[in-house]
Amino acid sequence: MPGRGFEAVKRIQIDAPRARVWAALTDPAQVARYLHGTTMATDWQVGGPITWSGEWKGRAYQDKGTVLIFEPQRRLQTTHWSPLGGSADEPENYHTVTYELTADGPTTTLTLTQDNNATQEEADAMAEHNWGPVLEALKAVAEG
Repeated sequence: MPGRGFEAVKRIQIDAPRARVWAALTDPAQVARYLHGTTMATDWQVGGPITWSGEWKGRAYQDKGTVLIFEPQRRLQTTHWSPLGGSADEPENYHTVTYELTADGPTTTLTLTQDNNATQEEADAMAEHNWGPVLEALKAVAEG
């Protein structure tokens, strides 16, 4: 259910074509390089499951969600829930995460939006402290 709660929004310009940025978002080997070594698993079918598993600060985890939108090189949207967040595995505790890619010549702008944050302050902190470093690392992978 997109648009619930407050939205965290983070935008980054990447000096790479959309195809390379899309590959960084959807290829499990590339995702592992910038997302703390996580193992992402999905068949990218709309309505199908997606999981991210690994270890964070010594604790094993498996985050999960559902693929909502899969428009190659344009838009990707999934739900996301993590047991590390401390909330119950209930629909109201899932975030919707949307990645939108726009190109201007050889440069791609990636805009990430995550809904269902409790306050705007929490959303802004999520955008800056969680998604900011992830997108900077994704940029390095896509540009590399």
